[in-house]
Amino acid sequence: MALVARDLAQVDEVIAKRLSSGVPLVSQVAQYIISAGGKRLRPVILLLTSGALGYQEAHKYSMAAVVEFIHTATLLHDDVVDESTLRRGRPTANENFGNPASVLVGDFLYSRAFQMMVDAGSMRIMQVLADATNVIAEGEVLQLMNMNNASLDEEAYLHVIRSKTAKLFEASSRLAAILAKASPELEEACANYGQALGTAFQVIDDVLDYEGNATEMGKNLGDDLREGKATLPLILAMQRGTLAQRELIQKAIETGSVDQLSSVIAIVRETGALEGSRKVAMAEAQRAVDAAQHLPYGEYKEALVALASQLLERRT
Repeated sequence: MALVARDLAQVDEVIAKRLSSGVPLVSQVAQYIISAGGKRLRPVILLLTSGALGYQEAHKYSMAAVVEFIHTATLLHDDVVDESTLRRGRPTANENFGNPASVLVGDFLYSRAFQMMVDAGSMRIMQVLADATNVIAEGEVLQLMNMNNASLDEEAYLHVIRSKTAKLFEASSRLAAILAKASPELEEACANYGQALGTAFQVIDDVLDYEGNATEMGKNLGDDLREGKATLPLILAMQRGTLAQRELIQKAIETGSVDQLSSVIAIVRETGALEGSRKVAMAEAQRAVDAAQHLPYGEYKEALVALASQLLERRT
């Protein structure tokens, strides 16, 4: 994003500096996954919110690096748990370096993030990030418990993604408000923006698993089904489909089989489950836009609003 391009370059400098380790494999694996690209959405949210609140001190760069480290650690662990082989169009770190290296380097990134939190010298920042990390871990365990569970409903699904994905988005925008010493009301509005945006982001991500193009997305289509995840498109398809369609999807979730992937995709599309899921994402994006209205008017606020709108057009 052009508005924070210079800021992101500074964040990348902090990341490069803090990735260094006396253990070559640590630097190698961490560098591999961080250099894979990605949208840097969480740092962008923190930087845009800082800009909207008029906060320009250097702590925003280190905190943006912290949220990126936490996010990267979750990706390393996620790919091991999910046995993923492809991320952002190239082999996952666990595919390249093995599971033990991925788990341990994920641990290194978590601990490096906590070292950097201490440097900020704020108990409030440490509390927010420690709480967020804990909620994310709970979300991961919840998702694990729900694997191959075809009875998961929309409410339980949203609870998982608000814990697992949206919590770090929420923490990113809240951190900017804390750094800027915003009022409690404004801090809450920033946190609501992040949570709603993160929820919309994950719903769209789950839609793309049945709608997207594997080459564009940089991951294997049907990965969620292979992992036995009952995501929103499947939940809605089961609610809306015939008994036979529901039973086919239920069996696919319970067995984690992609033998019937083309049939599952056809049912998801025929039942309007993708449109239904996009509606849920749209409601969350609107909630983010409404929360952003509390911020001072200016180009940074406009960029935050635009970010929420663009999410709905996401294809990768």
